[in-house]
Amino acid sequence: MSDARRIEADIYERLSRVIDPELGRSVTDLGMIAAIEAAPSNTDVRAGVDNDGDARDAYDVTVHVELTVPGCPLSETITNQINGAVASYPDATLTPHIEVGSMSRDKLDDLVADLKAERKQNPFNKPGITTRIFAIASGKGGVGKSSVTANLAATFAALGYDTAAIDADIYGFSLPRLFGVHTQPTNLNGMLMPVTAWGVKLISIGMFAGADRAILWRGPRLQRSLEQFLSDVWWGEPDVLLLDLAPGTGDMAISVAQALPNAELVVVTTPQPSASDVAVRSGLVALQVPMKVRGVVENMSWYEHKGERLEIFGHGGGERVAEQLTEALGYEVPLMARLPLEPELRETGEAGRPAVLDAEGALRPDGIGNEFRALAERLMAA
Repeated sequence: MSDARRIEADIYERLSRVIDPELGRSVTDLGMIAAIEAAPSNTDVRAGVDNDGDARDAYDVTVHVELTVPGCPLSETITNQINGAVASYPDATLTPHIEVGSMSRDKLDDLVADLKAERKQNPFNKPGITTRIFAIASGKGGVGKSSVTANLAATFAALGYDTAAIDADIYGFSLPRLFGVHTQPTNLNGMLMPVTAWGVKLISIGMFAGADRAILWRGPRLQRSLEQFLSDVWWGEPDVLLLDLAPGTGDMAISVAQALPNAELVVVTTPQPSASDVAVRSGLVALQVPMKVRGVVENMSWYEHKGERLEIFGHGGGERVAEQLTEALGYEVPLMARLPLEPELRETGEAGRPAVLDAEGALRPDGIGNEFRALAERLMAA
């Protein structure tokens, strides 16, 4: 084998370890490396010495890359990884040439067909799936369910879990705002790539054109929207999937139970009886559908003012919900967390960053960061 062919084969092997961040597969497996060309460099650069101590010629390397779609939002990330893999090869010049194009329609069709055939519809019902699925529910609106979902998802991601989140609150979607998402998912011939923000893969009806108008959907269409979010989005195999459910026990809660029977329900309430009494009903849905209630989260439990905890919304709502669900369901439903009322949760969240994270995306080591870390660890312990 000539030196050029050997270099091309070696670099192809190196590129097999470059992973497409959206599809979770190597760029070689996806057919994104159309060609590799190695030729002796025209410069006077030498690439070290061979086994006999003689100077070796350096080679210029050109990699022809075909992205899945023109203008892929992660094209710079992918090409930087490819560039780094090639530049680290000892026989390549330090500035390899990367030629970027996009796949032909036929090639993309074949790729999408292969991916869909491998996944076979809802990927979270496959035998042996290890994804932990938590459906975040509440009896009524205004208790901070979406804020809890967003900060919990960001916490899982910061702790190193491959994390995904579905905004299943079709009428009152809010995850795009809480994560600062203003882009649409990439469409690969009918298969969508979730938008990634703060380490979390997200999908929401709020990411699509026209979502600012009132959505007037009834049961069958609501169920179809969830099916599409599960089967028409390429999730890979995340460690954790969170669903932000609509308040109450309507069509979407039932659809989640039918589509994801391995999901675990987490009920969010606030301390006052008017919220906790209604929250119990959202947990009692488990009497009628194959879904286990994992636990209860009491939000807005207190407000700290000058070192004193002020229980603005009363006391004991989380305990009441946990006790009533334990009695009704016949197994322990624990109170898993009591989260404080912090204005920063709203202010930072509405600015597009989950409050549990600092500006660099790391989990805060104090206060609300510790509260959500403990909640995440407890959820994953079972």
